[in-house]
Amino acid sequence: MGAPIARTLAERWDVVAYDPVHAPGDPVALAAGVDALVTVLPGAAEVRRLGAVLAALRPDALWLDLTSGDPRVYAELGHPRTVGAPMAGGPGRPLTFFVGGADALADELLDALGTRDPIGPGAGDGQTAKLITNLLWFGQVVAVTEALLLGQALGLDPRDLRRTLATGAASSAFVDDYLDRLLDGDYAASFGLDRVVEELDTLASLAHAEGVPFELSQTVVRLHREALERFGAVDGEMLAAKLLQERAARRA
Repeated sequence: MGAPIARTLAERWDVVAYDPVHAPGDPVALAAGVDALVTVLPGAAEVRRLGAVLAALRPDALWLDLTSGDPRVYAELGHPRTVGAPMAGGPGRPLTFFVGGADALADELLDALGTRDPIGPGAGDGQTAKLITNLLWFGQVVAVTEALLLGQALGLDPRDLRRTLATGAASSAFVDDYLDRLLDGDYAASFGLDRVVEELDTLASLAHAEGVPFELSQTVVRLHREALERFGAVDGEMLAAKLLQERAARRA
């Protein structure tokens, strides 16, 4: 997503891009001269390696991080003017940003890219909201798949059951927008399974640190880890469903 975001911002601002493969250079030297640093990275591990780049920023320069990651990284890195705004959407789809923090320049940049969903005043608040949203999404992948497999074992056609789910109390954005794809064997290859597990592990760590119940969600974490072991670090954010389908087929 970094390249299309850079192109869009370049329509209104002077933009210098860095990518270790496609736009190499010295990111520390580049950071020293900017008013705003916008980062789009694979995950929290890559964000945690930004220490030298952030140290080169002027204290009054904005760091706008669009990475989906860990809300704790901003306190660890300690840049004084930080907004975290992980995104939902992707190529060919509108972008929505879960915004943590308040900054006029960040708002202007984000408005040029998509829609802002202000979450809270802390830089990590948007990350927390995005992670929780994804937790429920990954949980639905597992729960809906298990429900359909049970219905199928008891003689119901999955597509007939899908229509019933869509018009009843079990309706959701997942059922409405993604279940047909799942039934067609499309496991949403727009996001890596290893990144799914990384996000779920972050959520489990946060729940443990805060001492809150996480029993049901821990099962979701375990099944996605097992899917990663089965299929490897491939693209497919609904591959936990395929794992369950394979297990059901072996028992039939």
